[in-house]
Amino acid sequence: MASLGKAENTTMLIRISVLGLATFVLLLSAIERPATAGASQESGGVVTFYKDVLPILQKNCQSCHRPGQIGPMSLLSYKEARPWTKAIKTAVVTKKMPPWFADPRYGHFNNDRSLKPAEIETLVAWADSGAVEGNPKDAPVPIRWPADGWQIQPDVFVDLPPYSVPARGVKEWEQLAIPSPFLEDTWVTSVEVLPGQPAVVHHFCFNFEKHKPTTDYNVYEWMEVPRDEDGVSKDRVRGVDTKEGIVIRREVGSTEETRRPGQQTIRGGNQFCYLPGLPYEDYRPVNAGVFVPAGSDIVMSLHYTPNGAAVIDRTRIGFTVAKVPPAKRFVPQDGEEGENAPVVRRHAIRELAIPPYESNYLGPAAEITFLKDLELVWFRPHAHMRATSVQYKLTYPDGREEIVLNVPRYDFNWQLTYRTSLKIPKGSRMHVEFRYDNSANNKYNPNPGKWVYYGDQSWEEMGTPNIGFLVDRGTDEDFKNRR
Repeated sequence: MASLGKAENTTMLIRISVLGLATFVLLLSAIERPATAGASQESGGVVTFYKDVLPILQKNCQSCHRPGQIGPMSLLSYKEARPWTKAIKTAVVTKKMPPWFADPRYGHFNNDRSLKPAEIETLVAWADSGAVEGNPKDAPVPIRWPADGWQIQPDVFVDLPPYSVPARGVKEWEQLAIPSPFLEDTWVTSVEVLPGQPAVVHHFCFNFEKHKPTTDYNVYEWMEVPRDEDGVSKDRVRGVDTKEGIVIRREVGSTEETRRPGQQTIRGGNQFCYLPGLPYEDYRPVNAGVFVPAGSDIVMSLHYTPNGAAVIDRTRIGFTVAKVPPAKRFVPQDGEEGENAPVVRRHAIRELAIPPYESNYLGPAAEITFLKDLELVWFRPHAHMRATSVQYKLTYPDGREEIVLNVPRYDFNWQLTYRTSLKIPKGSRMHVEFRYDNSANNKYNPNPGKWVYYGDQSWEEMGTPNIGFLVDRGTDEDFKNRR
């Protein structure tokens, strides 16, 4: 596709912001700020790396800060961590790291990676006292991280066809269908997506769907959207998507392309997703899984964002499978429809239209109605560069209201999942609000003088209140009807 000027520059900004982080950390390393509180160890001794600091890094940092992961430096050893002492201090004092944005006054999240005040004091004291190494005998047992970049140790693998990502330009969301590797009915208990080129990946999301005879495998398909110099769709008027002038391009292999008018033949869902900071889904800790009928297709939605260097991406997907059926069945918010749907969502997000220079714009609210008793196990709010906050408020059948998640400082760079265990009775309703800053005060805003509408690209906007939940597994007869 041809270069689109400002939109292209915005794309590069996004990728640097999302995955680069190195410039940010280098800047932090040059800054020395006073500690917010003087640390005092209970033992009264000197704070050392092996005894005091390494346990904190293992628990909160090393999942990202190790070779092959998203962190720009490894923090596995003293030798690796020592040059970043000042950066570590500044990042934890300002609460830039570890990334965690849930308001602690609301909800309880079992993957809360935020540091406790005492842990922050320990890291600050270590930096201020010269980053003493200490005795290696005091070190905790090293974590045995999975080899080859995998975190779930898959039982089954699927390889996507290679994809050429150009150095510049705008890539629309693409759709891809590949055959499922499961020839028999299977319970999938965890999923991990391992991109070959994570720096250019905005997201991969997919569903398992019943095979259609018309489906072509290994063919990337996307809508070609007319855009202006800022990358904004010319077919959007005050937030209304007219779909005029859009054609479908289908890429067969790496070179052959055909065009035809009309609708896309496939559309990936969000049953499973890869996002920056969210490489895998694991239902094993809650004894749950996803039922995959034999012969299903994997239907994906992919979004690449060029960052200045042409690359070829070779992505793999790994699955673990249950030997015996789990007790619970995981269902994403839009995973089932019709009479089987556990929830109904009403959300006029496609009407989103943020005025220029508006610093605190309230987007269209989402209303989710729960049609069955269920257990909510995660929140995953998704928006783009101008989103500043999101709040989920639950109203129970008896009228009681409860804020179950409040994110007052939404950060597009980190698409976090907030894992919980919340029993929700039938008849409850959830109200979800996103707020946006389209002013010059938003450092991520590429153009505060423009109206911003709903759209797929990161300089457009979204406000998706994703949730995931568990329901009873059901009977064998239920699953016969799903084939």
